[in-house]
Amino acid sequence: MSSHIQVKHAKLMAAVLMIGSFIGLFGETALNMALTEIMADYLIEAGTAQWLTTGYLLVLAVFVPLSAYLMRWFTTKQLILAAIIFMLVGSFLGAIAPSFAILLLGRLIQGLGTGIFLPLMFSVVLMIFPIKKRGAVMGIVGLVITAGPALGPTIAGLIISISNWHYIFWIMIILNLLLLLLAAPKMENLSDLSRPKIDSFSLIFSTIGFGGIVFSLATLAESSFIEIIVWFPLLIGIVALLLFITRQFKMEIPMIDLRVFKHPMFALGTVLMVCNLFMILSVAILIPLYLKSVLGYAALAAGLFMLPGNAVNIVMSPVVGSSFDKVGPKIFTRIGYTLITISALIMVLVISATTPVWQIVLLLILFFLGISMTMMPAQTNAMNQLSPKMYADGSAAMNTLTQVAGALGTAIAITMFTIGQNKYIEEHAESVPLDFLAYGVHYAFIVVLIIAILSLIGSFFIKNSRQESLER
Repeated sequence: MSSHIQVKHAKLMAAVLMIGSFIGLFGETALNMALTEIMADYLIEAGTAQWLTTGYLLVLAVFVPLSAYLMRWFTTKQLILAAIIFMLVGSFLGAIAPSFAILLLGRLIQGLGTGIFLPLMFSVVLMIFPIKKRGAVMGIVGLVITAGPALGPTIAGLIISISNWHYIFWIMIILNLLLLLLAAPKMENLSDLSRPKIDSFSLIFSTIGFGGIVFSLATLAESSFIEIIVWFPLLIGIVALLLFITRQFKMEIPMIDLRVFKHPMFALGTVLMVCNLFMILSVAILIPLYLKSVLGYAALAAGLFMLPGNAVNIVMSPVVGSSFDKVGPKIFTRIGYTLITISALIMVLVISATTPVWQIVLLLILFFLGISMTMMPAQTNAMNQLSPKMYADGSAAMNTLTQVAGALGTAIAITMFTIGQNKYIEEHAESVPLDFLAYGVHYAFIVVLIIAILSLIGSFFIKNSRQESLER
């Protein structure tokens, strides 16, 4: 029995899905570098502006769980076309936005497109490439997932320095138009269109569950946990999520088959992916903030300082992917998480209002070298333990949790940054603003360090799941 589905344009299909996902993930963080300009243009506060990122993640957290359903209801080509159109409409609204409300609406519509692209990329790549080539291809998938949000601030900084933040959206429009006109017509269908009955309760529980949790985490960045706007959506979200989980196990054809988590390497790989996305998006919002607000660099300079770390990730991800079959996940993840932990620890120790920028650049290189060695091995080893018929469910479950982790990382990073500032101001009332801003970033990196240590511990429990997949 073949381990993959034969298609005429396998590489083209993979490229379209990867480029579409990259554009979406780039959009996730690109506006982080432009928040100060957007705040000035629309006369809004930082807590309101951060909804451009958190709202995007909120849509992903609500929409991605539906992907397993969508793949059984619509053809692969239909889903790709829908994703591109959503991205085009959302980008156009962002490009012309006369008000913050229109800009936010555009971001939410963009999120729908990314919510289709991401899980579809995972499932299709696993279906159309044989298992012996999977390591190399998933290395590129890992690069897309890390490079998109990581490169966002760098590319956005360059765009802002040349023109203004609206051109971030115009560039996304051009890229999506190229996908629509040149590649989308050659897409082939891989879906098994069983068109299962849509379970309304699963849909409601999933939307309220993931939406409530992400909304609560986002609100936590500007409100206290004891306020009803924070704890009530969190409580409702947790209850709805528990109801959703219980219902999935009772259904003959569940919305997401949560039995994927009975596979230990899939469960562990998903946890490690969650930790990675948490750390990547935390760094993606904290470092631009630190470089611009504390060290006083312009958007272009701040973006360029982040480029070496991203370049290391871009170079190393395919290398790790191509050597995955020989090396296996254990060595890569243990070395990678050790590098990430060292980077986070030194960040906590050295960040101040006077830290030389070269130290930050070196630590980012170390951080992204570690990310490049952990992302692809964790996700590939996880998906390799599943049978092909469970790819859609595994992809939906993994991508949902990683997007919630992204929202969690963004929200907690800003929350800890604010707590750190307030703590420093209480203890050093006469300090200059740069000192308490720096301490806020230092304080937020403590959480990144804790997540890195937990990930490192988890890597010692990884086993090679490739053989189990081959035996199916």
